This record gives sequence, C-alpha cells and structure tokens, in this order.
Amino acid sequence: MRLPKHIGIIPDGNRRWADSKGIPKIKGWDKGIDPGYDLFKLIQKAGIEEVTYYGYTMENARRPLIQRNAIINACIQGVKILSKENADLLVVGNTDSKMFPKEMLPYTSQRKTFGKGGIKVNFLINYGWEWDLDNLKSIDSKQAGIINHLKSCQISKIDLIIRWGGWSRLSGFLPVQSIYSDIYIVEEFWPDFKPEHLDQALEWYSKQDITLGG
Repeated sequence: MRLPKHIGIIPDGNRRWADSKGIPKIKGWDKGIDPGYDLFKLIQKAGIEEVTYYGYTMENARRPLIQRNAIINACIQGVKILSKENADLLVVGNTDSKMFPKEMLPYTSQRKTFGKGGIKVNFLINYGWEWDLDNLKSIDSKQAGIINHLKSCQISKIDLIIRWGGWSRLSGFLPVQSIYSDIYIVEEFWPDFKPEHLDQALEWYSKQDITLGG
C-alpha cells in the first residue's frame, strides 16, 4: 500500500456530537482528546512521517467564551499528552494574540524532540490562514521557495487530509501545504473516531492518481 508521508487531521463535529447526545457542547471537546492520542499511535505505528492536527483557529475566537476555553484546553491537553511520547512536536499559531495559550509558547519557536523523537507532530493553535500568508505580501511573486516565507514554514507539504464530521471544506487549513492534498471525508463526528477510519482513509489514498498537475 502506498502511504502518505504527511497526514492532516481536521477533527470536526465535536459540538454536533454533544448536541446529538443531549449534553453540553463543551463535552464534545473533552471527548475529542482521547481520539487524538489513539489516532497518533496508529499513525505512528503505520510509519507515517508527519501529522498535523487542526486545533484552534483564529475564527474560533468568535465562539462563546466557554466554548473557546474548551477547545483551547483540549489542544493543551493533547500537546501535553504527546509530549510524553516519542515525537518531534511543533505548535504553530499567532503567539502575539491574547488568544494564544501561553502554556504552548515553549513549543512554538522550533520543533522540540521528546523521548526518542521520530514522527513529526504539528498542532495548529490560534492559527489563521491570512496570518500564515501575511509575509507573502512583501516578496516577489516570481521568487522560488514561497513556503519558506510562510509562518508555517516548518510544516511540510500535506499528502492526505482526513476530515471528520461529514463536511468537505478545508476551513483555512494550511492552504499552501494543502494545494495538492487528497481529502478523505469521514461522516462520523470526531468523538466517534474508530481505528477503521484511518484504515479506510489510507486504503482510499493508495488508489488515488497522484499527478501533481503533470
């Protein structure tokens, strides 16, 4: 099976999952922490080189405070859990904003190796696509190496994006790295993650025709 080198994860449907259970919306993000770890272990075991989790976006700041806090807390817990694994961690987001959790600052300037290192794990926290691309305004459009001018420049090209929750849009997820990504949609909500979701996505990806425009 042909495997992607880099997988992007959009863990959507937390609020809708909580609504379907008749419980407070913030419980949806609490329930989403364990699936993030379980998925990491499966991706690591499969031999994938890099994974990026879409955590908290700058657009999420428009949500009620209690929901914003729940999303940010889930991100913080996720990073702390994976900091106990063999991984090279990086957090990317607007650290100048008051919405950025200060607990995550040590992970932002450069990738940090934990344990034996190995798989690269990126978390997008307080991330916005316009913020990411802002530096491009000041360079020559013909200049090579555009990705080096991104604020997410330490994150590589994404081969496969998996989005839970049934919606097919990118929602601003790393627009440059995702230009040639294949997108696999899981109908189930993120808190209902199952290992077969990854298996099915990888099998589907292996059958795609990768031409990169050629």
